[in-house]
Amino acid sequence: MTPLALVARAYLRALARTPMATARWDEQAQEIVIPTGIALGIAAATPRGLVVPNIKDAHTLGLLDLAVAINDLATTARAGKTAPEAMTGGTTTITNVGVFGVDTGTPILNPGQTAILAVGAIRRQQWIVADGSGERIEPRSMLQLALSFDHRVIDGQQGSELLAGTVALLTEPGLAVL
Repeated sequence: MTPLALVARAYLRALARTPMATARWDEQAQEIVIPTGIALGIAAATPRGLVVPNIKDAHTLGLLDLAVAINDLATTARAGKTAPEAMTGGTTTITNVGVFGVDTGTPILNPGQTAILAVGAIRRQQWIVADGSGERIEPRSMLQLALSFDHRVIDGQQGSELLAGTVALLTEPGLAVL
């Protein structure tokens, strides 16, 4: 189990509430095309460069199966053995810039996709916690998320709702696991 699997599960759950974020703009037809499922791309750094294979029907997987699928996908990609069909049909992507010690970035959309989520490094930081007895400072594990999206398909409100929904599920991870 990795933090990326937890983020991916939360993102998939948030996408269920903002399904237009998995749609795509069809330039030729000049229309929005809504897919029937989610093929979650996971950006993987390999000796040959960045590749983005995807997990078909990722939204149907539980947390453990999703973690296994992400690990298998990354292992296969680093070995240079990703099948061509695994590189097509993605509906949204996660890029984990945190593995490089980066807090966040502005990810560029993969062609045909409407949203991409960048996951930053996990760092221990001081956090102000307010409760009935006042405020106190506690160390917390924090990460930054950044979302890029295609305004031809979703607007700032929908993009913000997707990002906020992902954050809410990460804040209460028990909800993302369900």
